[in-house]
Amino acid sequence: MTDTNTTLAPESSAVDVTRSRHVSHRRSWQLDLRKGGEVIALIALIVIFTLINRESFATVVNLQTILDQASVPLIIGVGATLVILLGCIDLSVEGLMSACGVAFVLLSLNSRMTADLGLWAIVIAIGLGAALGLANGLIHTLLKVPSFIVTLGMGFVGFGIATLLFGSDQLPFLDDEGLSAWPSTKFLGIPNSFWLAAVVVALGILASRYTRLGRYTYAIGNSEQIARDNGVPVSRYKIYVFTIAGACSGLAGIIITMNLGSSPARIGIGTLFLTIAAVVIGGTSLGGGKGGIARTAVGVLMLTVINNGLIHAGVSPNVQSAVSGGVLVVAIVVAAWPYRSRLRIMK
Repeated sequence: MTDTNTTLAPESSAVDVTRSRHVSHRRSWQLDLRKGGEVIALIALIVIFTLINRESFATVVNLQTILDQASVPLIIGVGATLVILLGCIDLSVEGLMSACGVAFVLLSLNSRMTADLGLWAIVIAIGLGAALGLANGLIHTLLKVPSFIVTLGMGFVGFGIATLLFGSDQLPFLDDEGLSAWPSTKFLGIPNSFWLAAVVVALGILASRYTRLGRYTYAIGNSEQIARDNGVPVSRYKIYVFTIAGACSGLAGIIITMNLGSSPARIGIGTLFLTIAAVVIGGTSLGGGKGGIARTAVGVLMLTVINNGLIHAGVSPNVQSAVSGGVLVVAIVVAAWPYRSRLRIMK
């Protein structure tokens, strides 16, 4: 009996190890599928629009256009994702973009000849965005005002600043042709605006994964009280994140101003919806603590491809919004399907 037991034990152990390896492999494969849901949806959209518009969609020129169109929401998406990871939301994006855009054009070589500070115009405009973002964070944390109320109000403050700076004179135009042409100028066949957006996204990913700011952001989003009980300075890091988000909005406003060659008092209208939708479609939870900037980048590309593909398909502007909404629902379902076992209906 002893000999039998000693010979069966190793065999039984080997079978258990083999089974555990198969289970582990199966779980890792399922995990990879879940992480790749958004990418699969993006590829599917590209294939669909390529089949519909073979001659105009799948071209180098249109690829450059898509990358250029995606650059602004990618930049905004970095700040927006960090804020949403906190469990908060930033609705001030468009107002901050407007204020910073007008400030930038008036401090650069322009048709009104008010000033020409060169690169300092960019620094000051981004600083204005960061200052308004800082105000968001301070009011939210010190006065305990919900983030959506604070940022909604600060968005209108931004529009007000833009209107005051704009004044009653004629629309200011950038007279520096180099600045106006910079975003669309190609480097290695890719627009400069997308290269800049890629750098911002890369820095955001590195910061969220490998710095204390990123770790604390996820911790606060998962449970603010637990994070505070473990010594995390919650208010301070919330202020940091809102300030970063404001700076991202400011930079986005500058890029749009360069593209337009001027800055109306309200630029970037519709950018907020695109960005928030991209964050959610990318898989970042509005409850905070789950998701990431890389996922948002995929979400931005999905929405940009949808909008671009509908234009090339010749969809009437009167029905584009309905078609876009339907495609967005499908994209969300595709992205969320691997997570369906963990979804819960909230009433």
